[in-house]
This record gives sequence, C-alpha cells and structure tokens, in this order.
Amino acid sequence: MNCGFVALIGRPNVGKSTLMNHLLKQKISITSRKPQTTRHRILGINTTAAGQAIYMDTPGMHNNETRALNRHLNRTAESTLLGVDLIVWLIDGLSWHEYDEVIFKKLEQAGLPVILAVNKVDKVKEKDAILTFFDAAQHRFPFQHLVPISALKGINLEQLEALIFALLPENDLIYPEDQVTDRPERFLAAEIVREKLTRRLGAELPYELTVEIERYEELPNITKIYAIIWVERPTQKNIVIGKEGEMLKKIGTDARIDIEKLIGQKVYLQLWVKVKRGWSDNERALQSLGFND
Repeated sequence: MNCGFVALIGRPNVGKSTLMNHLLKQKISITSRKPQTTRHRILGINTTAAGQAIYMDTPGMHNNETRALNRHLNRTAESTLLGVDLIVWLIDGLSWHEYDEVIFKKLEQAGLPVILAVNKVDKVKEKDAILTFFDAAQHRFPFQHLVPISALKGINLEQLEALIFALLPENDLIYPEDQVTDRPERFLAAEIVREKLTRRLGAELPYELTVEIERYEELPNITKIYAIIWVERPTQKNIVIGKEGEMLKKIGTDARIDIEKLIGQKVYLQLWVKVKRGWSDNERALQSLGFND
C-alpha cells in the first residue's frame, strides 16, 4: 500500500482546512473566512483501498511576526516540512504574492515532491489563463503535478487524491484504519468553540482570543465540558458576552450542536470569559494555553 505524510501548506485563508475536510469527507479542521483560523498542526488520516494519506493541516505562512502568536504559527507551519513525504502547496487565484517567494525557497531546501493545487478555479472565467499560469509556474519550480481545484465545491479533488496516493511511498499502514485524526475530542471541542467565536464576532477580535478546556467529563449519557474563553482586555470580554449574555449564549448553542455531532452524544457546555492581558505576545502564556506544537 502507499502510505505517508502529506503537508498542506500555503498562505493564510487559501483553503487548506477546507481542502483537508473535503478529502477526509468529514470535518476535522475548523474553518472561517478570516485568515489564521488554523493555529495548530492537525493530522487528518484518510485510509482507502489505495493506502493511507496522512494530511497535515498547518497555519498559513505569512510575513507578520510582530507577536509571539504569529511567530508560533510560522514555526508550526515551517516545521511541518520536516519528516513528510509529499507537499501540496495550495494557492488561490492565478497570481503569486509577496510571501510566495519565501515559500519557493523553503521548497527548494526541503527537496521533496510538490503538487501545486490552484484553489477556487470555479471563479476563473478564462480557462486558457489556467494553462498559461501552469506553464509559467512549471518554469519556476519542478512541480510533480499542477492541479486546478475548488476545495469548497469538490472540483478535481478525486484527481488530486489519486496523484497524492501515487506519489506516496510503499509502506504498511501507519495508523489504524478507523482513526481520522491524532487530536483528542477535548482539543476538537475547544477548536469548535473558537470557530463559533470567529464566525460570530468582528474582524479583529478573533485574533486576540483563545479557548481552553478546563474540565471534560465523559459520563454514560452526557459529556460535560467546561471551557474558558481568554481575551486580552475587559472591553473584549464585554463584546464576547454581549448584551445580557446573548452573544455568549448564541456561541455556546452553535458550539454545542457541532460537538454533539462530533462525539455522537448529548453535551452540556459551560462557557466563561476571562481576561489574560497580552497572552498572544507572551511565549510562556502561549505554552500554558497549549501552543506547543
């Protein structure tokens, strides 16, 4: 069988998490329209008759390293290139961006086979432009394959998956057939809460909050989850809670429904909002909050 590790890389918000979820045919990574939604390295394990592809969803690579959190995200993304068998570089649109030059250099250093997947091709009106872009891209780097896809609409994902399995080495299964991720349900529950926060709140606030599971109790008929939403300033706490607690209630309801789908059991979810000043620019605070990929 062909089995191995596949790094999904690219700039923030190009669709890496959406792509992995669709390849797995189930939701493992949280998604939103806001950049830097993914903060951790998450494995998605896809076992088929062809073998086992172990996808590594990573934070987006970017230039902004002003905060400790941003530096952590870049370190996590870059370290994923170590020890994998194949890289899928996801870009959106038919143009290069400033940070793509840095990614080219990292790929040259890695010396691994690379598939270039151009996402959101359903929005490209002139299809000949795709061929022109692919021809120019092949002159810039020796890509193994170049594939136009739409992660959201499922365009050409079967073709991409076939190319991925063909490039993986022959090997025994690395994970059990029924395992789909390396992350425990406790971690996934925290991520679901953060996804709902990201989708419900304004443009800037999601980058200054995180979620910590304080207690996770698995009982025979119900799972009880007690989570803390950490923000950096008291004004942010007020925004998350909302008028008479309405915003926090909506976020909790959204999260509880998705967690129940994930674990297949009734869930009691209790959320608190607390202030930890400057947590996103404090290395020690990041470690204590689980940013230790």
